[in-house]
Amino acid sequence: MIPNPLRKKLQDRQTTYGLLVTIESPNVTELADTLGFDWVVVDMEHVHFNYREVMEHVRTVRGCETPVLGPVPEVQQSPINRALDIGAHGVLLLLVRNRADLERGFCFGRYPTRGERGVGGERAVKWGLGFDEYLGYANEVLMITPSTETREAAESIDDILGVPSLEAIFFGPAHLSATYGHLGQWEGAGLAEKILEIRGKAAAKGIASGVMSRSVETSLLRRDQGFNMNALSPVLDLMIRAIRGNLEKLDQLVTPKVWF
Repeated sequence: MIPNPLRKKLQDRQTTYGLLVTIESPNVTELADTLGFDWVVVDMEHVHFNYREVMEHVRTVRGCETPVLGPVPEVQQSPINRALDIGAHGVLLLLVRNRADLERGFCFGRYPTRGERGVGGERAVKWGLGFDEYLGYANEVLMITPSTETREAAESIDDILGVPSLEAIFFGPAHLSATYGHLGQWEGAGLAEKILEIRGKAAAKGIASGVMSRSVETSLLRRDQGFNMNALSPVLDLMIRAIRGNLEKLDQLVTPKVWF
């Protein structure tokens, strides 16, 4: 476990780029670090990763400058504790709906007396060999970041942004659109403006904002709009686009098969 370099970049208002890892092999995370990504998110929501597999991704960047964040589908003590105990540099709290949800997330991710995180001798503390070092900086270094993915969260954003120690928020445009009645749309009617409005409110409080992009053009747009955490498409999406692009040039593009 190393102090999180992402925090300093966000404090300096730098634009950072991350990769959403959706493939089990830790080679993907190792490659992301080699390519110079600022951070990696190992998808624990939509991919069937178990904690052992997530730990291998975290272990891959030990001693490197690329922090790994673990999305937690539920604001519950056990998944937050486990993600941090295996050495993740922070958690992305999905489906946070209000201030109370975020305050619980901070409570579960912080050691006493600031929170309720359990103290153990797991990997994060180097199996007890780095106990004092880790406990000395964990509460200050680990990032607890809510994802604005629901209409309730968007409409409670002023209260959410008022939670002390909040450093960054993240946006899930597709899910947010669905909760506004635009299922299947990336940014339904009015959602692009809503996301920018919330980003502006966060920036006014010194809070960074992150968002998923689906193309190079979108990444450039998000950079110019002031988003500090710019996530490229999930790894499999990037692979599909690259492979399909090659097949199109070779006139070998075929209709995808239905296999389920």
